[in-house]
Amino acid sequence: MAETLKEPKKKQQLSICNKLCYAVGGAPYQVTGCALGFFLQIYLLDVAQVDPFSASIILFVGRAWDAVTDPLVGFCISKSSWTRLGRLMPWIIFSTPLAIIAYFLIWFVPDFPQGQALWYLLFYCLFETLVTCFHVPYSALTMFISTEQSERDSATAYRMTVEVMGTVLGTAIQGQIVGQADTPCLQDPADSALATEGANRTQSTTSLRETQNAYLLAAGVIASIYVICAVILTLGVREQREPYETQQAEPISFFRGLRLVMGYGPYVKLIAGFLFTSLAFMLVEGNFALFCTYTLGFRNEFQNLLLAIMLSATFTIPIWQWFLTRFGKKTAVNIGISSAVPFLILVAFMESNLIVTYVVAVAAGISVAAAFLLPWSMLPDVIDDFHLKQPQFHGTEPIFFSFYVFFTKFASGVSLGISTLSLDFAGYQSRGCSQPARVKFTLKMLVTIAPIALILLGLLLFTLYPIDEEKRRQNKKALQALREEASSSGCSDTDSTELASIL
Repeated sequence: MAETLKEPKKKQQLSICNKLCYAVGGAPYQVTGCALGFFLQIYLLDVAQVDPFSASIILFVGRAWDAVTDPLVGFCISKSSWTRLGRLMPWIIFSTPLAIIAYFLIWFVPDFPQGQALWYLLFYCLFETLVTCFHVPYSALTMFISTEQSERDSATAYRMTVEVMGTVLGTAIQGQIVGQADTPCLQDPADSALATEGANRTQSTTSLRETQNAYLLAAGVIASIYVICAVILTLGVREQREPYETQQAEPISFFRGLRLVMGYGPYVKLIAGFLFTSLAFMLVEGNFALFCTYTLGFRNEFQNLLLAIMLSATFTIPIWQWFLTRFGKKTAVNIGISSAVPFLILVAFMESNLIVTYVVAVAAGISVAAAFLLPWSMLPDVIDDFHLKQPQFHGTEPIFFSFYVFFTKFASGVSLGISTLSLDFAGYQSRGCSQPARVKFTLKMLVTIAPIALILLGLLLFTLYPIDEEKRRQNKKALQALREEASSSGCSDTDSTELASIL
């Protein structure tokens, strides 16, 4: 009997290969998301030459639609049945080829200028829908690769490391390929009709076409990475079901589960805190390229500054994983995210200095690493706590993960739409070699003062989050007892039921 109880524990241990295959699956979302987050705004304004108002509509509607699709996909997943591949893997497999086609077309400039805004809006929304069909089930997969908290935390650390490396890869590929192209600017946008006459116009058009081709090349490389990572994830990861879950008569309905999830205090407090802190970092991400180009005057350096941020974040992820294991996740949140505030203040008041900017970029990467790792490390703790409070319900994991992403994406869509619209009101000039003083001031506010206020508000909300290290240890013991009871009482029945469902 003792050997029977020990056997399930051995199965919970994940090999390094399993963790790496699982972690690689997080790269596609980050590689594409980083490229879109850092470069789509400047691409629409200066390369596709969409007017600022239309660009703000594209960015806002695209992000808002992306947010709406998360609970919709979560609903569909909750209605999905288990297959030979699992319940989540089929979504990942079938969404991948369509997603890479839509992503490539986002970076294509069509020949009909009158319909360009509609083109970008259509394919941006389509891609966000398809990548959601990949990312929501992938995120929920955290709860199904192992039932052990320590194994899930370790796999999450692997995942966050690879995801930050994915952002580095996305930044490097998009930035370095695009940076090699000479995007033409107009010295005097008000006289653009005269400035582009004759040979100057021909040279400008040729340079612009080279830039457009560079964006297409970068899109093709990133799409290839997307496919490779999806294949590795599919071949290297297997879903596992909780022993006690299979003893339930039927899963909870989506809308009843939604009411329970959204009324669950620890979950609401967690998403509220990360809603504002994520919004702060997304404001910086969305406006950083324009800020470096026009406010700081580093037109040819912004892609290298982005790379410095992401490399710093990549090397810092293992340190934050050790820190949260040693001192707890709430302490890591407070120290990690608040560490960005002094450097944002420095950027707000310093003069244009390239060396200081690189130092600030490296320091900012430390906070970015904490912002990447901690949300996804803390959410499984909330789900475990919920399962202990509501042991009769199962199948709520996609709801937790999809709405967790929903609120963050919706807020980021609002922030990007408002920031781009603010630039329009400030008098942003497409393809201008320089911008009016009001535009430079607006960019500084969007990259420094607004994120600082949002970070402070998010940290204030985190003080209400109730799951500390002592609570986590209590939950771990209670869940282990529940699993051992389920394994000892219904192991054979569970195996026969799953076999019958597969057949």
